[in-house]
Amino acid sequence: MREITCKLLIIGGGPGGYVCGIRAGQLGIDTVLVVEAALGGTCLTVGCIPSKAMIHVADEYHRMSRLCTAPMAGLRSKGVELDLAETIAWKDGIVQQLCHGVEGLLRKAGVTHIRGRATLRDGKTAEVETSDGPLSIRCETQVLATGSDPVELPFLPFGGDVLSSATALAITARPESLAIVGGGYIGLELGMAFAKIGSRVTILEAGARILPAWDAELTAPVRQALDRLDVTVLTETRAKGHIAGRLSVERAGTLEEIAADKVLVTVGRKPRSEGAGIAALDLERAGPFLKIDAQCRTSMTGVYAIGDVTGEPMLAHRAMAQGELVAELVAGQRKTWDHRAMPTVCFTDPEIVSVGRLPDQAPDGAKVTSFPFAANGKALSEHRSEGFVRILADPAGREILGIQAVGPGVSEFAGEFALAIEMGATLADVAATIHAHPTKGEVFHEAVLRTMGRALHL
Repeated sequence: MREITCKLLIIGGGPGGYVCGIRAGQLGIDTVLVVEAALGGTCLTVGCIPSKAMIHVADEYHRMSRLCTAPMAGLRSKGVELDLAETIAWKDGIVQQLCHGVEGLLRKAGVTHIRGRATLRDGKTAEVETSDGPLSIRCETQVLATGSDPVELPFLPFGGDVLSSATALAITARPESLAIVGGGYIGLELGMAFAKIGSRVTILEAGARILPAWDAELTAPVRQALDRLDVTVLTETRAKGHIAGRLSVERAGTLEEIAADKVLVTVGRKPRSEGAGIAALDLERAGPFLKIDAQCRTSMTGVYAIGDVTGEPMLAHRAMAQGELVAELVAGQRKTWDHRAMPTVCFTDPEIVSVGRLPDQAPDGAKVTSFPFAANGKALSEHRSEGFVRILADPAGREILGIQAVGPGVSEFAGEFALAIEMGATLADVAATIHAHPTKGEVFHEAVLRTMGRALHL
């Protein structure tokens, strides 16, 4: 068996793994990154990026289709066609471009990239099955960045007409009817996209309401948009099985059937914490996840873990930040996880972004104030003025505890929101910051002013 040695061995090439590799290479660390599939992991290849590409196409198709029957501001359309196979090919091209880009960045940083299936033998050794035969890698430090997989239901196994979030992004023919099991952000993002291209969509949620991670006020505009798209939402409903285009469900103790050419299951994700020989290391767990400390260290000396395999929130940007942290620790820098702000985004239409505390997490007497996009000139001029920006401040009306927004394109506000909380900006700090006019970002400024009792445009 061939053998190589390195200082840092990274198992997994998703956002956490490849960012850790790039940063380690920049710091002069002899680094090897092993990835079984394509570089970029779930996020780049079958998750974040391809889903946003598909959502964009659905948005454009829907916008042009509406102009056929409901002209706006003098704009009319005489027809629009969608070739879903061409869309998939375009999406795959974007993914391929970005994967090649990651490979180039690793090469530039001097990282050795190995394609193959890794099996950890201990905290210092891994064996990798490559196309050139088995390879043994000895290292000083390991980073486990193995990611996560979609949760599969035993009565709705993936395959055929039952889709995972990954396979839903590869179908080349629009389903006439689509049932989505799970009313979280993944199900709603994809459900709205399919509804916009003409599928009859039904969303099933076992709980009392959709998007349960956020409060009802914040999600109300999304629910209204689902109604406008004629999406059927069934809460407190459980799927039971799928046969020949019919999905059996249970509602209020009664069994029913709904039409479903395809079924998309989006009930969550599970960590890849057993494969690649991880189970044999006998690392301490936090439920199904690998337990880590504030420096991403596992219970075994010299073994770190980052990303989805370490628990919630299972977000690519969290994994990236952890990857940078670990690389700098291995380089001898003094670092710890010390972040106040972790933005979360739901790419529905309208979008949702949240940073910091939600209203039910705020202390007694906290100030909760919102400002609507309907009072913003830029939003009105774009013919999309639904939603608002909301501020949570401490009872004294000084410290910002949380910021949320719902509206078209508000995902782009995530950086400013996170920066404000991360830097400990006060209401007065934001109020004193000049926001360009006309922009939708002015709504954040006005929401802060309103919290201080001095809104200018409402």
